[in-house]
Amino acid sequence: MNNTLPSTATARADTAASSVEIPQLRIRGIFAVWAAAALPMAALAWLAAPVLADRFAGTGIVPMFKALIVCLDLGLVWQFVLVAILVGREQRTLRWSTVREALWLRSPRSPRSGQVGGRVWLILIPLILAFVAAQELVPTFAAPAKREFATLVGSDAGKAFLAGAWGWYALILALMVFTIVGEELLFRGFLLPRMNGAFGRGDWVANGLLFTAYHLHVPWVMPGTLIESFLLAYPTKRYRSAWIGIAVHSAQSVFFALLILTLVV
Repeated sequence: MNNTLPSTATARADTAASSVEIPQLRIRGIFAVWAAAALPMAALAWLAAPVLADRFAGTGIVPMFKALIVCLDLGLVWQFVLVAILVGREQRTLRWSTVREALWLRSPRSPRSGQVGGRVWLILIPLILAFVAAQELVPTFAAPAKREFATLVGSDAGKAFLAGAWGWYALILALMVFTIVGEELLFRGFLLPRMNGAFGRGDWVANGLLFTAYHLHVPWVMPGTLIESFLLAYPTKRYRSAWIGIAVHSAQSVFFALLILTLVV
């Protein structure tokens, strides 16, 4: 029998968590939240972007990419706003102490030892490596040339567009930032903690499937996203921390941000 007292950090975490109730969603409510994120993104990417592209100057695929950057930025900002609306309605407040627990924005807790933070963060190393490996090894469908970011970066028109384009680089950075604070907060921070009542122990599997299906705006990435989704959802649930998914997902964004910066400079 372990007679040791919990650490101060653990005690504080337990006290804060016990004061915030996280209600469980029914399947209908879960899919409603999914639709509120996925359908606007699909509409912006497939309906709004082609119309907006005609209003942008540029050669080749540049106008379409300008339109996609703007449209997807709007869709991801909406997801961040959606999370704020959902948490505010549920908890009746947006105080940080409440939001932190409602969205699992707390240090990871070891399911074995109960330790909070510290060496538990080392789990990020194998998770990031596995996430990168999944991106490289899992085959995906061929993307339309006008919608494949690698095509833009590798083309002469794309390089000419990005050179010195600090304003567009800021929008691309916003796209990456809101991919994290939009997608991760919605799917791992809000939905995952509220899916256990509907899906039981398979809640993380259902969360991964929903996140994969959410990518209607880029359906060619779905095979790879399926594996990546499980790598985000399972450890988030196991360690009860949305920071796990945020950190792993951010590693990809940091790499691309630096890559694009070399072209802008």
